Amino acid sequence: MKPSEYTDLDATALAALIRDREVSAAEVTEAAVVALDVAQQTTHGLVSGPFDAPLDHSPDGPFAGVPFAIKDLITHAAGVPTRSGTRLLGSGVPMPTDTALMQRFRRAGLATLGLTATPEFGFNANTEAVATGSVRNPWDLTRSPGGSSGGSAALVAARALPVAHGNDGGGSIRIPAAACGLVGLKPSQGRTSPGPDYADPLLGLGVEFVLTRTVRDCPGLLDAVHGYEPGDRYRLPDPARSYAEEARAGSRTLRIALHTEPFSGGGSVDPRCVAAVESVARTLEGLGHHVERAAPELDAAAFDDANFVAWTSFLADGVDTVAAALGVVPGPETLEATTRACADHGRTLRAADLYAAERVFNTVRRAVGRFHQTYDLVLTPTMNVPNTAAGYLNADDASLDARGWYDHIFGTAGFTALSNVTGNPAVSLPLGHTDEGWPVGVQFVAPYADEATLLGLAGDLERALPWADRRPSDPADRLGAADRE
Repeated sequence: MKPSEYTDLDATALAALIRDREVSAAEVTEAAVVALDVAQQTTHGLVSGPFDAPLDHSPDGPFAGVPFAIKDLITHAAGVPTRSGTRLLGSGVPMPTDTALMQRFRRAGLATLGLTATPEFGFNANTEAVATGSVRNPWDLTRSPGGSSGGSAALVAARALPVAHGNDGGGSIRIPAAACGLVGLKPSQGRTSPGPDYADPLLGLGVEFVLTRTVRDCPGLLDAVHGYEPGDRYRLPDPARSYAEEARAGSRTLRIALHTEPFSGGGSVDPRCVAAVESVARTLEGLGHHVERAAPELDAAAFDDANFVAWTSFLADGVDTVAAALGVVPGPETLEATTRACADHGRTLRAADLYAAERVFNTVRRAVGRFHQTYDLVLTPTMNVPNTAAGYLNADDASLDARGWYDHIFGTAGFTALSNVTGNPAVSLPLGHTDEGWPVGVQFVAPYADEATLLGLAGDLERALPWADRRPSDPADRLGAADRE
């Protein structure tokens, strides 16, 4: 298999070729390693790998032999050093066991070839950790791929991988999906297991899944890895039929709320993002759906105050837990400036502050739940901007205090954090593009536990507004050269 042939195929197609013995898993791995080496030259999305051989995986899983990588945060594999984007963990600490989701990735047959970059402890909407360097967007190497799953997004967009792991505590799957022209689903809270290390990552805001290039890979992988693990706090009902079937079957007629003002962060919205959403709304009306401007009533300032408490307490706990375990003193040599500022603020919080934040979150969840009794989906931009310049979200900027850093991040991403608080599933689809050729992400949010409606509509939109022919020029030319070698 030539590298350029490999990069033309999504995970579903590669799995079918391997299953039908038209190509061997070893040949696919060989092509993937070439593609990863080429993409790494400019995107720098890997922080470990390509491995000499994929991590052990089932030869009988539905995605057996499909190249894959895990983000270097939260999910981990036994024996593989993890660094979480921070110098605090040195060159990396090998983990003694798989997480539950890593076990499910292995059972699905995914062939893990490396670890992808993350910002320090995942608290950034780009991916430029001091510990591991700047990841670049293959659509434009002067731009960021977003974050915090930016390493995964850059490699999938560059077609070095058909799919890669991500996690999402405030938009960290959907933001890089938007910036890199990918499908990024944040499942419902509890749909994928965070165990055994966590019960509720980031006070329940964090959810694990993947980034893909095609809609069909997204539900296929969700079918393969969703589900309850003993001890999980949440146990959602299984879908009435497979998610893959939902995407193929398409959507019923829906009532969709259109909203283009940020839910949080206070930033302005680029007119190109608004135009992309409004264009999609017209397509939806042409498909027979009912679209009208509406939004749940929320206190944005109270939401941001509560979300700020969640993030800074999470960072304080993460920094202090790692430092105590390793006997390391956090400081400028081991932590970026804004991480130190956020952790310092988090240490000042009292139990009463966390309970007050949860009261706000409860009010938000109730308001959004009532809103979804009228509307099947909410349609918004994914980000306030198509993407950001590399270096714009500089987490080592000592001039920013903790709140200044929070506002800086969510000033570019005011639409995503709401569904982390409510637990609702949300997806970013690459349905727009700018004159520069950059992708523009459009977000849909569904009621809690209703991934089926979300994926049915995503399937329809991929058929109505296909994006498969749009791909970044980098690294296509160099992959063609690799074919000839």
